[in-house]
Amino acid sequence: MLGAILFAAMAGNTKATHMTATLVLTGKQIISLFEQLEPQAKRSVLYLLAETAAQQRTTRMEMAEARLRARAMKRGLDWDMMDEQERQDFVDDLVHEDR
Repeated sequence: MLGAILFAAMAGNTKATHMTATLVLTGKQIISLFEQLEPQAKRSVLYLLAETAAQQRTTRMEMAEARLRARAMKRGLDWDMMDEQERQDFVDDLVHEDR
């Protein structure tokens, strides 16, 4: 039901009914709307997307490091005491465990 406008009535009180609308758009429609924005608005959207991507990347890196730290601990190693080369070797060993 892409591209459809869905209306949901929400009862606020007995005197008035509040309506909210949810607009479902396809990726192509979003791109088309983006292309119609003024340059400053496009920059704002791009900055927001970049900021969101950076936050998600940081979260993924923190999660990955926590998992690597736990894997190292199971093998009797201290991730925090390892230098960069030792960490790379450890990850390489994990990736190629089945050899």
